[in-house]
Amino acid sequence: MSNTKSNQKILLSVFTALFAALIAVSGFISVPLPASPVPIVLQNMMPVLAAALLGGVQGTGAAGLFLLAGMLGLPVFAGGRGGMAVILGPTGGFLIGYFLAAAAAGFYIGKPSQKQKTALPRIICGCLLGFVLLYVPGISQFIKVTGKGLKEALALACIPFLPGDAVKAVLTILLAAKLRPIVARYVYKDADLAE
Repeated sequence: MSNTKSNQKILLSVFTALFAALIAVSGFISVPLPASPVPIVLQNMMPVLAAALLGGVQGTGAAGLFLLAGMLGLPVFAGGRGGMAVILGPTGGFLIGYFLAAAAAGFYIGKPSQKQKTALPRIICGCLLGFVLLYVPGISQFIKVTGKGLKEALALACIPFLPGDAVKAVLTILLAAKLRPIVARYVYKDADLAE
């Protein structure tokens, strides 16, 4: 039984690190928008997807590991940047939002299980909650650092991104619904047997 738990912990650690790496890699392609310091990236989708697939603890862990790597200076943030200056800059709140989004989505949806399939409305609500929470610290810090008002901050750092984020949210929901049973079968199978 202890060997099963040990194997389970190793497997979960590997998947947590793998998703942290996926979050990092998805930021290498960033498309700047005119008049906005916030680029278009696939990266903001990945913490929510990690949480939707792995659950609260591992999903939040992946986002936290990604943030820690970036704070230590590794070039994992959008456009291959890293360091505390990015976290403290106008877009840094969105990076903090990755952690909050992963935590909220992951703990709301829960970890996948072979014993019980997750209801699609739960996945939808959890993913949407995660995408909304990305914006809360993002807009707050954008206002604080740039000195712009709420209306202008929304026009520069929120509204232009909503159509793309809606597409990413739908893609995240579809992937989570399709892949959660597979993750349960291969990643959490020993946990189900140990319960």
